[in-house]
Amino acid sequence: MKQFITFVKKEFYHVFRDRKSLMMLFGMPIVQILLFGFALTNEIKNAKIVICDYSNDVTTQQIINKLEASKSFEVQRVVSDHFQIEKSFKSGDIKLVIVFPENFNRDLLHLNKAQVQIIADASDPNAANTLTGYATNVIRSYQQELSSNYSAPMQIIPEVRMLYNPQLKGATNFVPGVMALVLMLVCVLMTSVSIVREKERGTMEVLLVSPINPVLVIIAKAIPYLLLSVINLAVIILMSVTLLDMPVNGNIVLLFVESILFIITALALGLLISNSVESQQSAMLISMMGMLVPTMLFTGFMFPIENMPVALQLISNIIPAKWYYIIVKSIMIKGLGFASVWKETLILTVMAAVILVISFKKFKVRLE
Repeated sequence: MKQFITFVKKEFYHVFRDRKSLMMLFGMPIVQILLFGFALTNEIKNAKIVICDYSNDVTTQQIINKLEASKSFEVQRVVSDHFQIEKSFKSGDIKLVIVFPENFNRDLLHLNKAQVQIIADASDPNAANTLTGYATNVIRSYQQELSSNYSAPMQIIPEVRMLYNPQLKGATNFVPGVMALVLMLVCVLMTSVSIVREKERGTMEVLLVSPINPVLVIIAKAIPYLLLSVINLAVIILMSVTLLDMPVNGNIVLLFVESILFIITALALGLLISNSVESQQSAMLISMMGMLVPTMLFTGFMFPIENMPVALQLISNIIPAKWYYIIVKSIMIKGLGFASVWKETLILTVMAAVILVISFKKFKVRLE
């Protein structure tokens, strides 16, 4: 029994001396509880909306005030031109537009009923359904307050319109997210493991003493995964269009160019991981856990980023998959061109360049 207790104590000593084991045991559960606790919710808060008010009367202002008072909405601006509605949706930030027609107050007082149009960005059907429900409840609440002050019942009739995805197909939301997730995991995992494998076998040193520039050796190992990922992308898009009836409303060439940029960013991350670890197990663990959880949480296709605390929203900005997800939705579903996604493209380009520079620099330092 004494020997058994001694072995148990020895294992405790090993665990406490190994910082990586302590991080796995205590750090990871704490981080996951905090992340999932804040992110795992389908409730939407502070959704940005635009009000198009053709009537501009006391009644519409009261409804707007109630919408602003709700924690679910954040009124970005009030416009009086329907041309600005499409522009607002193209910006990508606006989730909902509420349109009050002319003579809204007069129709309500004289006819005892009036119509209001609710237009939602249905590229995310779950969010669209939720937000239209929230807006309808706010309007219904105002209607009840108004009816209590008049002898005749007042009726405000919401007319709901789903933009970009009128049939509310779930594929329009999940296919871009799955594209980002698959490409990120495959590219990062394969690249990091392939290079670390060479280091473990000792063959990397043989390659490095060859006449070829060491940087070209690394690029040469990444190119096959770039080409295979492009084929993988084509298969995903083909299956999405044929089996899931996923639309490709935008330029398919632009979609492939943007996807290649994202693949290069993911490959650069794989190179960075490979130059930072010494074993395939470490590379696989970092690639899977380090890329899977952030991509699922901070991309926006599973959980609304607007719901998260400001700190987590800021963290989401450094996740490449978030920007690629926005680009894919804009091109495939909304049919927008480069003018609408140039900011996201620039961010991905800068990310790819910075990660590549750091990766090659770490690689050179390791050689020295």
